[in-house]
Amino acid sequence: MRFGELKRVCEGISQKMLTQTLRKLERDGLLMRTLFADTLPIKTEYRLTKLGESLLPIVRAAKSWAEENLHQIEANRVLYDQNNRQHTVYGKF
Repeated sequence: MRFGELKRVCEGISQKMLTQTLRKLERDGLLMRTLFADTLPIKTEYRLTKLGESLLPIVRAAKSWAEENLHQIEANRVLYDQNNRQHTVYGKF
């Protein structure tokens, strides 16, 4: 997947944060980066390594759990904010 595609899929992430994250994942051996110098500008593609692919079932399970529990999490946040608003003075505890 190319950098621009990743940036579109990861809505809201800055270019700097995406670049830093990709470099860390590459360093950890979860991603492989391939440069194609025969094009201008130079084309860069990323793909999961076997180690990265081994994480897919875990990531998919976490995503599924988050989607199934999102309403409860959001409700808990509202309750928390309501209960703690009175204890906050000028944005600090």
